[in-house]
Amino acid sequence: MDAQRIAVDAIVVLTGCDRDQVADFIRRLYLSGVKDPKRLTFKGLQAVGRG
Repeated sequence: MDAQRIAVDAIVVLTGCDRDQVADFIRRLYLSGVKDPKRLTFKGLQAVGRG
């Protein structure tokens, strides 16, 4: 859970996106097997950058 919280906090601070949308995306990544906070943050930032 800490990995998810760290990733969500980082993405929201860096992008200003809606916290609920980011949390949902990160939760799906976490459940798919991505457990590292850095990887979660990076993949989340990539998704936000794509639109």
